[in-house]
Amino acid sequence: MSSKKDSISNTIRIAFLVCLVCSIVVSYAAISLKPLQQLNKTLEVKKNILAAAGLYDASKSIEDQFGVISTKLVDLRTGTYATDLDVATYDQRKASKDPKRSDKLDADTDIASIKRLENYAKVYEVIENGELKTLILPIRGYALWSTLWGFVALEADLNTVVGLGFYEHAETPGLGGEIDNPKWKALWIGKEIYDGNGDIGVYVKKGQANNDIESEKRFAVDGLSGATLTSRGVDNLVRFWMGDNAFAPFIKHLKAGEA
Repeated sequence: MSSKKDSISNTIRIAFLVCLVCSIVVSYAAISLKPLQQLNKTLEVKKNILAAAGLYDASKSIEDQFGVISTKLVDLRTGTYATDLDVATYDQRKASKDPKRSDKLDADTDIASIKRLENYAKVYEVIENGELKTLILPIRGYALWSTLWGFVALEADLNTVVGLGFYEHAETPGLGGEIDNPKWKALWIGKEIYDGNGDIGVYVKKGQANNDIESEKRFAVDGLSGATLTSRGVDNLVRFWMGDNAFAPFIKHLKAGEA
């Protein structure tokens, strides 16, 4: 005859207590580690901003390196700097999902498939001797499996690419995931965003760019082999964020000294 210790009710009670203790431990760990996780996310973003600007040095503190970068807010509706919000507390990602702080995009405009465009965006500037040396802009857009979150950096001419990279995505490793490949990212360096007419010139080509052709040497970036949809996603998101519905008005005002 089974003892009380071996009864079903006792087994259930012990299992419940074990689950309760485990859930408490897991919850405590999640809560206590959240500040550290948030700090790591912030550092990862800063690292990618520095990398896009060609400033990241793995042997040095990210915070120390980030000291040369100024963060500002731009009103995407006017293309000018915004002074009525606190840049330190502004969460651009949350704003992009808030109907009160963003606008819904129609299908023809939304080539990056982001659905909503926030009213304000953070921009990052490297200033040397009182002059703008590098402008780093946040970019995002949907590719094959995920939204790509990243940055593009421009030289002082506000046209030549210093660097481009993504810090968050879920594209297929070995295919679309090759957007993380340093060799592919290096192909963006020196490309021009706009042509002589002010229209967007840069694009991701299906296949390899032919540098013997001047237009491709200036504007074309090799597509990712076996990842046509990811390549198209990158092309679309760059064209959107550098276009008239996003940063182009700000860049024009900045060039004219009117931002």
